[in-house]
Amino acid sequence: MQANKLLKNIRAIRGIVKGLDLPVVSRLASRKDPYLVLISCILSLRTKDKVSSLAADRLFQVADSPQKMIRLTSQRISQLIYPVGFYRNKAKVIKNISHKIVEEFGGAVPGTQKELLSLKGVGLKTANLVLGLGFGRPAICVDTHVHRISNRLGWVKTKTPEETEAFLRRIVPKRYWIELNEILVRFGQNICLPVSPLCKRCTVFRFCPRKGVKAHR
Repeated sequence: MQANKLLKNIRAIRGIVKGLDLPVVSRLASRKDPYLVLISCILSLRTKDKVSSLAADRLFQVADSPQKMIRLTSQRISQLIYPVGFYRNKAKVIKNISHKIVEEFGGAVPGTQKELLSLKGVGLKTANLVLGLGFGRPAICVDTHVHRISNRLGWVKTKTPEETEAFLRRIVPKRYWIELNEILVRFGQNICLPVSPLCKRCTVFRFCPRKGVKAHR
């Protein structure tokens, strides 16, 4: 894909989503705390943003650091984050991750991809989101929205988020890496929907090959 066309797409999408609600992880990133970004990202997996946002607020009112979190039982964490998806399992993951951060990393979230991936329950998507939003280090976080939209727009032709992340690293200028997830998540939640996207409301429509789109509005 031509670089100029890619940048036009990104800038147009940035304009479309301006004013829309931020994803919960991006909202909490304003507090400049990698731990809050990490835990809120875990909460948001397979969960609607509104649900995970409320759950994060309840949890962080009680425990907003790994030192405080390890004092809670998994059952208490479960109660605070309910009804996020897989809340019982996520409570155990949060508890275990917090223990490891305290015991092996001196109480601070590690700042490299390799170290973040050593935390059980943290995958590439979460690690890159923490690096970008938590530490301000260039990283591309590819979730279902980024993967779907990148293929739909013809930026990439990939089958997995991992392949998408590797390809985007080659074609997207670094200055856009951190914000890419935020704008595409908002775009995917509100305009470029998985099924029957709202193409008539989209200024990227004239650039978009609509790969895989069977019907649109």
